[in-house]
Formats: sequence, structure tokens, C-alpha cells
Amino acid sequence: MNDSKLVQRFIRYITTPTQSDDTSKTVPSTPTQHVLAKMLGQELRDLGLSDVKVTEHAYVTAKLPGNNPTAPCIGLIAHIDTALEVTDDTVNPRIVENYDGTPIVLDKGGTTVLSPDAFPSLKDHIGSDLIVTDGTTLLGADDKAGIAEIMTAVEYLKDHPEISRGDVAVCFCPDEEIGHGASLLDLKDFGAQFAYTVDGTGSDTFNWETFNAARADYHIQGLAVHPGSSKNKMVNANLLAAELIDAFPPAETPSHTEDREGFYHLCEMTGGVEEAELHYIIRDHDRQKFESRKAFAELVARQMNERFGREVVTVSVSDQYANMADVLREKPEIVDTALQAMKDCGITPQVIPVRGGTDGSQLSLRGLPTPNLFTGGYNAHGKYEYAVIQSMEGAVKVLCRIVELFGKR
Repeated sequence: MNDSKLVQRFIRYITTPTQSDDTSKTVPSTPTQHVLAKMLGQELRDLGLSDVKVTEHAYVTAKLPGNNPTAPCIGLIAHIDTALEVTDDTVNPRIVENYDGTPIVLDKGGTTVLSPDAFPSLKDHIGSDLIVTDGTTLLGADDKAGIAEIMTAVEYLKDHPEISRGDVAVCFCPDEEIGHGASLLDLKDFGAQFAYTVDGTGSDTFNWETFNAARADYHIQGLAVHPGSSKNKMVNANLLAAELIDAFPPAETPSHTEDREGFYHLCEMTGGVEEAELHYIIRDHDRQKFESRKAFAELVARQMNERFGREVVTVSVSDQYANMADVLREKPEIVDTALQAMKDCGITPQVIPVRGGTDGSQLSLRGLPTPNLFTGGYNAHGKYEYAVIQSMEGAVKVLCRIVELFGKR
């Protein structure tokens, strides 16, 4: 069994529950995130990093002092929480050594199988060592693999003072999975000139583009009347909701789009005859197309109201995050150096636009340019999640090489 510090850290983190809660009004959204935050803070102190802070909101920050005063301060960021779809209460990981390419039975009953037929990425890791679940929980590689990799990288850099480097600022933040992420990170105190989130899927991916994102919340006001005497009186909010849904282009949904194709996504709907509520998210990489999509979402409501001659539908469209490429295009050295570091470590970069957002989306627009690096994790947010140990080790090497490349400037 692999006994590296990296794997030991990762297993320690994933067996500490930190699932976020999108119904909570607090930050962090769950008290378990405080537990891991305090653990990470102590570990950073034990590693000898300076200015270690664990805030009341479960932000963990620290600094590894550099030895080259002319080199930039680089931020390394990952998130503490895990996704909502599947529990992380009792993660019971298992290491599959020298994976042979056959299906992996995860649970004791033999009903949950991680198969290369369903998950072809497994075929790329024959001969590698995998960390898998027991088929009842998610694994937590998103993003505890990133935390373990950052911890291991800063320990390596500290133990190798011969590597010229600037300061390295570390941040582990809460509630990324519910859209909060690094919003309360004090950028001035953090001190980085730019940063990298370590939160990407796969073994060779690099992301510097994300969606532009907005939400559209519709309220439909109907009129309930006894159905036996409702002719020319009843306005059924449910039927209006169906009409509203039909107004959106059916081919522009998540299940019909890929790469840089945007979409409208109906996430939730509730209602009855009297009232109905619909919640959409709107996504596009292209800013102009994104603005057109938001305008269309408002047009749908306006046209329905014009047809009724009164306001039966109200809509609120609000931005959520923006494409970090709009910032990073102006800072090409941040992207180019990371890609060079990957190549120097024997990794051919797969530059992929994120069909979602990262903490880097928010941070880039706040003035801290922050692209995203791979973690070695696959199938996030579910019980088929797994991590490739060799790919995690590769992520550590890339982080160290990025710091080294900027340290030579």
C-alpha cells in the first residue's frame, strides 16, 4: 500500500466530513468545516509556515516565506467543503494498487461497480494506483486532493531552500460547492499577486476560462377558482409555467450542449394553480452571448405579460460569477508559466474551458487572477469518484515547478 505523506494527508482529510449545506445562512454552512479548518491550521503551523490564521468563517491562510525578494507572491487555493449530492459522513476509502483495467466492485453487496464501460477514463490509468470509495459515499477528492497537494508542495518547498522562490500564500476556504467560496477572503491580507486554484478534474487539465453565470427567478401569479365554475376566470399558474418553459429553446439545455456552448437550465420548479416559481441558471462563455441570454430570459416574461395585458409573470435576473478569461487574457504569463510547468513535469496540458465556475472566477474579477489546475480526481460529486495517486503526485510537482519558474525571474 502506498504510504506517502500525500496519500496519508488525503485520507485523513476525506475521512473528516465537511459537506456544505445550501439551506444554511451561516459561513461556513456546516460546523464540520470548522473541524477540518482547525486541523489544517495546526498542520500548517507544524510545517513551520508563518502568519497562520483560522478565521471564524473557517478560512485558513498561511504564508511560506520566499528567498527571492524580486519574485512574486503566488497564491495556492483549495476548498474545504464537499458536494451535496452524496454524503461524506463515513468515507471509507480503499486503495486499488496497479489497477488492471477491470471493473472495480465498490460495495460489499456487489451492486455498485466502477466500470471502464461506464467511466472510460479508467482505461487511461491501467497500472496506476487508485483511491476509491466503498460505494456508499463520495470520495472528496473535490477538493481535498487539492488541499493535500498544496500541503505537500509547500512542505517540499520549505525542505528545499535551494529552490529560488517568492512568498507562497496558502488559502483553504469553505462552501465553494454552494457558491460562496473565497468571497470573504481578504485579498490585501492574503498578499498574493496572482493565484492558482487546485480544483480541476483529471490528470492533465488546466482551466483559464469559465462560464459567465446568472440566475433567473420567475414568479407566476395565477388565479384559483373552483374548477366547476372557472370558465373565463381561472388562471392556472402551472399551465403558465409550462408555457414559459416551452418558450426556451429546447436544444440549449445542459444535456444538448458541450465545450463552449451556453445553455438555459431549469433547476427547480414548484407551484399550484394560484402561484408557481421557476428557478433557471443561465450560462455562456462568450460575454455578448451571455448578455443576450439574460435579455431573452426577461423577454419571455415580458411577452407573456403583454399577451395577458397585465403582469402575471415577474422575473429577477442576477449575475452569479464571470468568465475569468476576461482577466487572464491580460495576464498571459500566469497561464503560460503554468502550462510550461506541466510540460516540464512530463504532462501534456489539456486546456479545457470549465463548464461551470471556480473560486478563480470570483477571485479574478476581484483583482486576483486565478486559473485552475488539475487534482487527479475523477467523477466528482458521487459514489463513483476516484483519485489517481500518480496524478496527485504529478499535481504536487507542477505546483513546485510553477513556484520555481516564477522564482527565477
